[in-house]
Amino acid sequence: MSGSLEGRSVRLELIRVNNLPLPSERIPAGFYVAINVDSKRRWKSAVRVVSSDKYQVLGDIVILSLHEAPEFSLEIRVSYELGQILGNGEVVAKFESSWDGLLDCGDEPFDISFPSIRGDRSSLTLKAAVICPCDNQDSALLDSMVESEIARETDAGHERFATYVTSKTVSYLNDAVRHFQSVLDQCPVGHPDRAGALTNLAWARLEGYIRKDLQDIGSVTSLFREALALCPQGHPNHPLYLYHLTEALNWRHDYQHTTADICESAQLYYELLPLCPEGTYLRSIAAGANGVNYVIRECNNLPIDASDEGIHIRRVILELCPLSNEYRPEALNNLGWALRSRFEQCGSIDDLDESIQRGREAVSLCSEGHSERYIYVNNFATSLWMRFNHQGNCHDLNEAISLLEAALRLCPDGHNNRDLPLHNLGFAFFTRFNQCSDVNDLNKAISLLREALTLRPPGHPYRDYTLHNLALALQSRYDKSDISEDLNEAIDLHRDSLQLTPHDHPYRHRALYSLSSVLCFRFEQTQENEDVEEAIRLCQESLEALPSLHPDRYSSYLWLQEAYLARYRVHRESADLSLAVENFRLASQHPTDGLPDRILTAWSWIVAAEQHSHPSALEAYTTFFELLDRHLATRSSAISRREAAAAFHHARSAPVDAGSCAIWYNNLRHAVELVEQGRGQQWSLASRLRTPLEDLESTNSDIAHKFSELSKRVADAQGSAVSTDGAAADSAAIQYRRITTQWQAVVAEIRNIKGFSRFLLPPLYEDLQAAARYGPVIILIASQFSCGAIIVPMSGEPLHVPLLSITLTDLTTLKDRFARAIRQSSRMKPGESRKDLIVLLRTVWEEIILPIVKVLEHVLELKHQSRIWLCPTAAFTSIPLHAAHPFQTRPDRSKEPCLEDLYICSYTPTLSALIRSRQMMKKRVRPSFVAIGQGQPRAGKSKELLAVDSEIELVRKLVPETINRTTISGDAATRAGALQGLEENTWVHLACHGKQDREQPYNSHFVMKDEPITLLDIMEKDIPRAEFAFLSACHTAVGDEDTPDEVIHLAAGLQFSGFKSVIGTLWEVDDAVAKHVVKAFYENLFEDLEDGDEIDCTKAAWALNRATHSVKMKVPLEQRMVFIHVGV
Repeated sequence: MSGSLEGRSVRLELIRVNNLPLPSERIPAGFYVAINVDSKRRWKSAVRVVSSDKYQVLGDIVILSLHEAPEFSLEIRVSYELGQILGNGEVVAKFESSWDGLLDCGDEPFDISFPSIRGDRSSLTLKAAVICPCDNQDSALLDSMVESEIARETDAGHERFATYVTSKTVSYLNDAVRHFQSVLDQCPVGHPDRAGALTNLAWARLEGYIRKDLQDIGSVTSLFREALALCPQGHPNHPLYLYHLTEALNWRHDYQHTTADICESAQLYYELLPLCPEGTYLRSIAAGANGVNYVIRECNNLPIDASDEGIHIRRVILELCPLSNEYRPEALNNLGWALRSRFEQCGSIDDLDESIQRGREAVSLCSEGHSERYIYVNNFATSLWMRFNHQGNCHDLNEAISLLEAALRLCPDGHNNRDLPLHNLGFAFFTRFNQCSDVNDLNKAISLLREALTLRPPGHPYRDYTLHNLALALQSRYDKSDISEDLNEAIDLHRDSLQLTPHDHPYRHRALYSLSSVLCFRFEQTQENEDVEEAIRLCQESLEALPSLHPDRYSSYLWLQEAYLARYRVHRESADLSLAVENFRLASQHPTDGLPDRILTAWSWIVAAEQHSHPSALEAYTTFFELLDRHLATRSSAISRREAAAAFHHARSAPVDAGSCAIWYNNLRHAVELVEQGRGQQWSLASRLRTPLEDLESTNSDIAHKFSELSKRVADAQGSAVSTDGAAADSAAIQYRRITTQWQAVVAEIRNIKGFSRFLLPPLYEDLQAAARYGPVIILIASQFSCGAIIVPMSGEPLHVPLLSITLTDLTTLKDRFARAIRQSSRMKPGESRKDLIVLLRTVWEEIILPIVKVLEHVLELKHQSRIWLCPTAAFTSIPLHAAHPFQTRPDRSKEPCLEDLYICSYTPTLSALIRSRQMMKKRVRPSFVAIGQGQPRAGKSKELLAVDSEIELVRKLVPETINRTTISGDAATRAGALQGLEENTWVHLACHGKQDREQPYNSHFVMKDEPITLLDIMEKDIPRAEFAFLSACHTAVGDEDTPDEVIHLAAGLQFSGFKSVIGTLWEVDDAVAKHVVKAFYENLFEDLEDGDEIDCTKAAWALNRATHSVKMKVPLEQRMVFIHVGV
């Protein structure tokens, strides 16, 4: 040191470390800078967390007396603990110099460089200045370098370990282990440095294990676990110690392929990453290729595990993969696959829904050229196909086929895995054939499966699947075309598949019951007992292999039933029929299988029970209706519910057939209940969300409020259209199901309240009889088994009126003849005789209505001009029963009375609809009347109705001035304006075009100036205080010809929305003559109305009856018949 510096001090400003040198084998907790003053003292900076940046910012200022520190000696050390350091850490950089050399740089920052480590150059940027003692700046606080035995042993261990890392000499490792073990021995349980001592020893041993110089990895993980336990969450060393344990687990997995280790490591990373702030060195390592990405890659390569633990770890892996992570698509795919596998075992639709969500995202994140895209597409499609099988939504199946076609294009000829999309696409086509019966789909399926089989030669791990599915397709073609070669080949393929499926194979049961099914086919052809005996034995074996709630037990029950029934058909042993019925029962009630399958099984049960006169038929019908109701309730829109119901088109006659069956067993009460349960299910489902709650509110207001709020949420979650966005549709469906699950839970809670055990359950006869409080209800049943009527009287037991002279075929012919006669009459002049129509109405009188009238008059002794309600079913819904007429003259020249001469006729879609309307009559308000007319719709919408404006004006004049009345017509009669009028008024007269949509009855509508008012628009309105609507429009009270028992038409929609009494029309209305009926109707309705009297919607049926009588000379027969009354 030069003489000029004598007695001076130096001020050092430590700015930053550039490219901090770090140990290559171990992540430090922090680092610090030390300046040695002499052999016993030094200055130390604070320990700082290592950042991931190139520069480690310091900002320390140190003042040293040059007298006390004759030379400049600086070290950078890393510590393996934060807070209290065990020892002095490991030296990673060292610099020594005279002060003269250091102070040559003046006041400017300068760098001092350290020796190169692994080719990396490191330096320290600082400023140095000489100051006088009089500057009154405090000298640096110095630490004593007197060390404890623990510190010396620790430092010696670090030094030996560092030498081992660079020299690879095992003796240095042994020395390091010995030093670290000595430290640990001096840190018993409870010692503050024990965690650090454990970690140092564990790390040295781990490095020896990695380099295969040591073998005992078990003790390493135990040491790391103990250290971690001593540093729980919140401790500054907790994140680093988590990382240490993951490293030990990862290396053991790398060497020993231990699944448990890599899964635990994933769980630890899930905990670790949120604890590592961005910008820290630990974060950069943990989130890097050899950190979490290694764990993700290894876990993605694990076999799919459908256990709860397996799915949990898949979720953890997905959480470790943000959107930008390259491994996210694979993690999504694997989670989706695992969820689908669990669904196959447990049948939870939530698993399958999530599987589809994950698969959809995986495909969306995977570029078109990605080598694994075909796998993701295939797995996603498989989940969609599986959901179709469980829930029957055709959108799922069609999307699956489109995806599989795309996957096949990604695997051209020569692709190693072309067999996968070939096989799955083939089976998807086979599934669609089973749904739609298009033989082209079946032929495509067989062709694709044969090609897949050639790519899965003997020895291929999935050959058994293709053999099995090809056999199923050939079996179906045999059933369709009766080609014996297909049946024989199917049996051979099934046997080959079973032979390739070992006893512990998870899908062996499918091979068993599938072989059973084809043997049943052959038994029915050859009647060889060996086949049916083997079939029964195979199904029993498949059941023994499955736990009680496994979804595939359904198929075992189904095919066991088929075997017993086949044997019964040949040998006529009643025990076989009983066993078949028991397996029908087990299959249809198996809780983990999809509802569509179980509904079809219940229908097959019905068919078999009816065919063989088995007394379980009524139970089968009840099961069918309950399952169908549950299935439709899962759909979130009216249109999707109708589509779901349409899938069971072959069972459309179930309500009337059930009624006929109950009549056969002389159980009329049950007949009424079954017909009611099976008809109008769309309205029944929708009305549950608008159930009057007065009784419940008085018993338990809290649960009533809860039910009301959830009903509103369910209603709000319903949509009228199917979304074309698959992800959005899935999300909406899942949300809807979650809300309905909550709603169902509240319903179950309500049923536990005394007096509410049957809340929202299908009503019993005692409940339904309330519909007949003001007059009998006549249910007309048109079944393939019998036709007849059940009269529900105001009190007492129901009465059966057999219609022995008419059959369902006769009714079908009759309704077609009526349609032709109405069309013909509409082209005739008013004065011309409607001979064909008269003949038909006379037939209706004689064959249908007269037997009923005789019971009304002579058994019930019902007074003439009393109210009666007609509730037609099936073909009866298309016949104008109210207009039945004998058209005969008595000997005294008086005319024989017709039905409307004898009684005031109304219709009701169902008994429940009538009861509901009566219940809502309690909530009456001051009436207001709106007349809505639209005779001039927008060009191209419909032809002009010239009489509408005059009709609206006529109605306005006929409504008493004491009633608040408004008119909406012309340009004001828009969709929005008319809907507002419907909502704001209790009485409505609507004159416009009415259009029936035969393809989609929910799109039936009233034509307005701009856009139509559809049936769906009306259904969405809840107008509980509405009372009466006159629909002076065409086709407003006629439903869909294909599903007549759903009673989906505009008049029913208005009744559902709140109108208790509705006048509707059965066919086209001639607006030029309709005004005569309208005038007569309102004149009768409002006659004798005095100031202060309230208008009464319950008089509407009587007023219509009087009106049609009074206009006989002005209005042709078909235009008088066209108007009917629905409701109270």
